[in-house]
Amino acid sequence: MPESAKIGGNLLTWYDAQARVLPWRVPPNSEQRAEPYHVWLSEIMLQQTTVAAVKPYFEAFTRRWPDVAALAAARDEDVLAAWAGLGYYARARNLLKCARVVAQSGFPTDEAGLLALPGIGPYTAAAIAAIAYGVPAVVMDGNIERVMARLFDEREALPAVKPKLKARAAGLTPAKRAGDHAQALMDLGATICIPKAPRCERCPLQAHCVSFKAGVAAELPKRLPKKPKPTRQGVAYFARRADGHVLLETRPPKGLLGGMLGLVGSDWTEETPVFDPPFAAQWQRHTKDITHVFTHFNLNLTLYVAEIKAANPRAGSFMPAPAPSDLPSIMRKAYEAGFLICDIDCGAKLGQYGKNRGPKSG
Repeated sequence: MPESAKIGGNLLTWYDAQARVLPWRVPPNSEQRAEPYHVWLSEIMLQQTTVAAVKPYFEAFTRRWPDVAALAAARDEDVLAAWAGLGYYARARNLLKCARVVAQSGFPTDEAGLLALPGIGPYTAAAIAAIAYGVPAVVMDGNIERVMARLFDEREALPAVKPKLKARAAGLTPAKRAGDHAQALMDLGATICIPKAPRCERCPLQAHCVSFKAGVAAELPKRLPKKPKPTRQGVAYFARRADGHVLLETRPPKGLLGGMLGLVGSDWTEETPVFDPPFAAQWQRHTKDITHVFTHFNLNLTLYVAEIKAANPRAGSFMPAPAPSDLPSIMRKAYEAGFLICDIDCGAKLGQYGKNRGPKSG
């Protein structure tokens, strides 16, 4: 039996017994095909996000929008609010664009057709084709890259080694059970062949793993040193009116946090921000900056807070206080800090909001 067939057989035997139970999956070696909508939605959510974080979002989305037609008919602001906390909000905007295309024509069953859809790249196209349609597509995510680098002892650094790793994975991809094979590799990387201290003693591929035999599995894959992230700075203004309404704005549709609800504030740049509030008031500066880590930069946000009877702002508008969970993470941090400062100044109990003050975060 060829080595690739032995590896694939051992992998699928392990997966049949050890597959993770996930809300978007069907059981291994099942005659039932995974629902393309579920595969697509989960894979978009899982980009740059953990399985544990995605599960409740996936379940909430599929309860509210049970199929792609329902999602396509949803209001943009509702979907963006439901996405809040998952980050990388361009994914949510592309999710809606894609849903509206698919609702008209259905999901393509091949990689080329899937790649033509908004927000779907090579990995997601291959995953949908393999898992939903059984196409022997070569699925490559970070987990699978790590497994391939260790299994074949590929010591060239990422990202230059990616083509070699994909070629290795292609050599293992079976004509049958391609979806189970891809998910087995994902699970192996997530639970056994983990980045640090891999659990080689429990690995079904240990007998075939070249880097294990060489004693270097934990050192792979090799990576080039990361460049330090730049730090950007900005200002945000939290204003609460006497009736409990809060000053908020919808960010421009394009760019970071595009289309999301948030506090009025400055651009985020590497320059020291200028204090330029949306109206005159007794603004109180928060003693600590609000910090957040994005993919490509760190952010320090200076927060100013004002509680006023009435105002005519030149940016944003006063609206009923939304739930903190309706805001993206950085805005939620600033929003909750603003409420806390107002409540302390008003003599309310620490961490609680008074009458007409707004929601308390869960």
